[in-house]
Amino acid sequence: MTALKQPSIISVADYLAGEEISDVKHEYLGGDVHAMAGATNAHNIAVVNSLVALGSALRGKSSQTFNSDTKIRIEFPDHIRFYYPDALVVCHPNPQTDHFQDNPVVVVEVLSESTRRTDLGEKRAAYLGIPSLKVLLLVETDAPQVTVHRRRVEGGFAIEHFAGLDAVIPLPEIGAELSLGDVYERVEFAV
Repeated sequence: MTALKQPSIISVADYLAGEEISDVKHEYLGGDVHAMAGATNAHNIAVVNSLVALGSALRGKSSQTFNSDTKIRIEFPDHIRFYYPDALVVCHPNPQTDHFQDNPVVVVEVLSESTRRTDLGEKRAAYLGIPSLKVLLLVETDAPQVTVHRRRVEGGFAIEHFAGLDAVIPLPEIGAELSLGDVYERVEFAV
């Protein structure tokens, strides 16, 4: 009887070095590496719109936005993960020579059918465990709807729902707001 070959564990250093030269982005979960799926045009439009709106709202302020090429490093007691959110806001950034951020204040994930289960399960749980995170935005692409997980002063996160192109998400944590009309500009919804 032959034993099943165990997948090899990749070190953080090897993962980071590989990402610098890879044409494909990979997420890292405690030594396991997973290639990321492609996205629809609607997904990418919502991502770019979110980046532009947040970047414009933060112009001249100390916080800054990063796009989906910037990883978030999440350190758990027994392992490290790296995820590529669709957008993030950081008020205390890592050095510009790093390829990741450690202290996001706002994270944006635009949901898609191919990644929905992972985004709403494993990734949401990991993001909500980041001590610096104040707001997680989960953006739908089939309707103008955003679910917000906002850190409460007394601990934990409150869940808020925003729907409709006239809705505006207040983000006092970074001195800004995000209009769903801006997020969904040019996104076409099925009727």
